[in-house]
Amino acid sequence: MTKAADFNDRSLSLGLARVSEAAAIACTPLIGRGDEKAADQAAVDAMRTQLNKLDIAGVVVIGEGERDEAPMLYIGEEVGTGTGPGVDIALDPLEGTTLTAKDMPNALAVIAMGPRGSMLHAPDVYMDKLAIGPGYADGVVTLDMSPSERVAALAAAKGCTARDITVCVLERPRHEDMIAELRGTGAAIRLITDGDVAGVMHCAEPDVTGIDMYMGSGGAPEGVLAAAALKCMGGQILGRLMFRNDDETGRATKAGITDFDRVYTRDDLVTEDVIFAATGVTDGSLVHGIKREVGYVTAETILMRSKTGSVRRMIYRNPVA
Repeated sequence: MTKAADFNDRSLSLGLARVSEAAAIACTPLIGRGDEKAADQAAVDAMRTQLNKLDIAGVVVIGEGERDEAPMLYIGEEVGTGTGPGVDIALDPLEGTTLTAKDMPNALAVIAMGPRGSMLHAPDVYMDKLAIGPGYADGVVTLDMSPSERVAALAAAKGCTARDITVCVLERPRHEDMIAELRGTGAAIRLITDGDVAGVMHCAEPDVTGIDMYMGSGGAPEGVLAAAALKCMGGQILGRLMFRNDDETGRATKAGITDFDRVYTRDDLVTEDVIFAATGVTDGSLVHGIKREVGYVTAETILMRSKTGSVRRMIYRNPVA
């Protein structure tokens, strides 16, 4: 396990930004072209190439499935030159493949990096998630509360009414009852079709995004990525793994998880300081998407370090043939 002191987040952060930028830019010819698989593959190939240029001994702990699903960046894949510090990497080369294929908002190339052993090796199962932004006491909302109780508790903590609260929810049939209950409180709901990492990140900047809370079930690996973002931006996330069958509980056991009912906090999901980069593929509330001009493409990246709490927005204009 790499000691946190050996993890030079400052020197690695710019390299991490280049990784997410490369993945996003590789998607440029495929934005709005209707081919999800091709867009995802382009992002994966570009991200892997850039990662292998970094002086790290990296292991993908949150990736795109098991080794037999290669050529995606799979869980357990070793990346980097192998000459630097040992690091955990959580990534989604293209968070929002459908969003990219349809040229819809908030598609991102996302990656986080921390010392070896710093991130939960979340199995590829669902996770019940609840997130709010910074500035609230721990426990102001919990997973054991009903959706309406969460809205009431957050409104009381914010000093407003339920009608002033906006909740972000992934639009899925499994959330229909929750959405109906939320509407009964008077709260507004922003439904998203994909991209729950971005959905959680929206909570960290409510004055910019208008989102106060995220709730609902989605992929557990994405929960770890979202926790890494909130570790840098501030805010809380709670997650509890959900299992539908023996195969999924087997995946959790294989990942070293023994308490299947545990509620994970942000600092359980990501235990050490991390760096996080997200580059816009399509325009969104957090960053602008790729802009195409004659001879150039321009990308915007948000680059964050939890150690310092710094949030840097970077514009990269790159000549193309």
